[in-house]
Amino acid sequence: MQEIFDFIANFVSRPDKVLMDFINNYGNWIYVFLFVIIFAETGLIIASFIMPFLPGDALIFAIGMIAANDSQNHLHIEYIIPILMAAAILGDTVNYYVGSRFGNWLLANPGKFYIQPKHIEKATEFFNEHGKKAIIIARFMPVVRTIIPFICGTTRLDYRTFITYSFIGAVLWVGVISMLGYFLGGFEIVQNNLEYFIFGIIVAANLPLISRLIKGALNKSKTS
Repeated sequence: MQEIFDFIANFVSRPDKVLMDFINNYGNWIYVFLFVIIFAETGLIIASFIMPFLPGDALIFAIGMIAANDSQNHLHIEYIIPILMAAAILGDTVNYYVGSRFGNWLLANPGKFYIQPKHIEKATEFFNEHGKKAIIIARFMPVVRTIIPFICGTTRLDYRTFITYSFIGAVLWVGVISMLGYFLGGFEIVQNNLEYFIFGIIVAANLPLISRLIKGALNKSKTS
């Protein structure tokens, strides 16, 4: 567990170094490690409040880039994509199940397990605004992507409908970002400035959330 926390803390500054160090030390266990990270970000609602900026988007981009430039064939993009898609879909399913079984109890006991009603309320507003498409859109939004499956389970959204949109979202999220890293990773400017590209991805991924927080703060100040 400590290795996961260290990984997250150091990832933004030098993601390529952190990932390559892990590969050199543990070899093919990198696939298991990546699966756990993506699963935690999508499947463990507690993780969204304890570690709200898990490196999902940046991780997928960086791992795609490394796969493109890995001359020793430590990573294979044809393995990475289905593994991470499976992690995202399984994480959504677990989160949906938790919401369907314990959602109402957790909402009735604010503060339990670090889950705050205000965060749930904001995610619920987002879901009501975008409908089922929110399941797909939320894939690209840290924190929100963890809460939306929980909301779907709590509100008893039909599971077949939920898993269909979850699958589409996983294909777009993992497929598009990993292939973007895979193809852009061949350019020297990306390799030499990876930390800036990673920072840009993190900012871009959080823009919708930041925008909603700013609007909420402005609306609150107007009414006060």
